[in-house]
Amino acid sequence: MGKRHDERRSFARIRNDVMEDGIVNKVANSTLINLDLSEVYPKIERVQLDIKDQLWEGIALKEKDFREFISTTDWSKYENKCVAIHCSTEAIIPSWAYMLLTVSLDPYANHIAFGSLDELEKVICIQTINQLNIATYTDQRVIIKGCADIPNPEFALVELTKKLTPVVKSLMFGEACSTVPLYIKK
Repeated sequence: MGKRHDERRSFARIRNDVMEDGIVNKVANSTLINLDLSEVYPKIERVQLDIKDQLWEGIALKEKDFREFISTTDWSKYENKCVAIHCSTEAIIPSWAYMLLTVSLDPYANHIAFGSLDELEKVICIQTINQLNIATYTDQRVIIKGCADIPNPEFALVELTKKLTPVVKSLMFGEACSTVPLYIKK
């Protein structure tokens, strides 16, 4: 009976402390920095521009015809979009063709990349991570939020880890209540 009575008194003392001080959120009061990549990731429409329809007999690109396509296309339809330029067929495409597309798209598109939409996402991801203010994370304990709503999250998380590891004090993954330790500076 004595041990049980002591446990009840301890619980009552803890309850009174909580009642007097309120519930303390230790995570909110900590020095941990929560980084949610989806908060800084651009939410801009992504489109593909496939030049296969501009090919002569489906095998090669003729400069005169391609320049006609360039001059008659309304490039403003790509305004504020991220554009992946490519050719989905195995054709002979001179390098200048992609350069000419880039010159035409540049005044309108938010971002232009060569390749598939997946390649475009990788370029956007690297650009987004490179634009982070790295000084914010220097010598800090950082948690990279799990379940971020971004395309190709594994690629993004690897790139983010490479960027942060040289500067952070520690790096964790997940939520503040349940993290997976990744790195601690020695």
